[in-house]
Amino acid sequence: MKPFNHTNAKTLAEAKTAVAGGKATVIAGGTDLMGTLKDNILPTYPEAVINIKTVPGLDFIKEEAGMLKIGATTRLADIAANPVINQKYTALAQAASRVATPHVRDMGTIGGNLAQLHRCWYFRKPENRFNCVRKGGTTCYAMAGDNRYHSIFGVVNKCIAVHPSDVAPALIALNGKIVTTARTIEAENFFDVKYPSSTVLAPGEIITEIRIPAPPAGAKSAFLKFAIRKSIDFPIVNCAVMVGGAAPRIALNAVAPKPYRALKAEAAIAGKAINEATAEAAGAAAVEDARPLPATKYKVQIAKTLVKRALLATV
Repeated sequence: MKPFNHTNAKTLAEAKTAVAGGKATVIAGGTDLMGTLKDNILPTYPEAVINIKTVPGLDFIKEEAGMLKIGATTRLADIAANPVINQKYTALAQAASRVATPHVRDMGTIGGNLAQLHRCWYFRKPENRFNCVRKGGTTCYAMAGDNRYHSIFGVVNKCIAVHPSDVAPALIALNGKIVTTARTIEAENFFDVKYPSSTVLAPGEIITEIRIPAPPAGAKSAFLKFAIRKSIDFPIVNCAVMVGGAAPRIALNAVAPKPYRALKAEAAIAGKAINEATAEAAGAAAVEDARPLPATKYKVQIAKTLVKRALLATV
């Protein structure tokens, strides 16, 4: 690992100033960042790492003003175990409980899970051996290489690597928002495909809070994840849904370079009771626009099935 300066920020203002120039990066749990730094996967290396876990007031779970508020440095384990989240915001609790391993959930934060970089073995190859499009290059090496876990919905900005967050689709399904030091962003609009970030965050912009409106009366939510192993693995496909009491919301992840809002699946069940037939129709609609590569065709059926099963889990 290359040397860097480490600072325990005392305030958000201090952290924001430190990272504004683009030569420093924020750390909280560090479960994604430390591996990135150890493997030296990026063309540029931060001169400093700014710890925001030392900033007071960023670790909390509370209901206030008709919504759930979660501080950016709140641990995933605490979210998964919280009784209010389990009862009222079920998809989020289920998603947090499926992230990696107990040790990772004890360290990882909700802000970090949302802002993590994508997973692609060409992008993540140590010592920056593949200068791909997400690093400022001109080639997506996965297009002609091993792409078995990549997008089934085509490219975004010439990239087919998928977003790996489990929490992201739950927040989208629950109509959540991400609050930063500069603005409030709909969870659905928070993600991007750019060099080398996976979010719309600008230099110096830091996640501070997640907000989720109280679900409508009668609403239920669920999250499901398919992975090779029950522990540690990133998703092959995951899915979160919220139905009842309002218009349905369905989100998939690990199927595209950004979390995927399944609008056609939502339309297929709008105003209808959830049962075997309607859930099956929603699953089919969710993958109607899929354009898989030969090696990713299997993911289409997984996505279709997860949508169906997640909807039936709310009944």
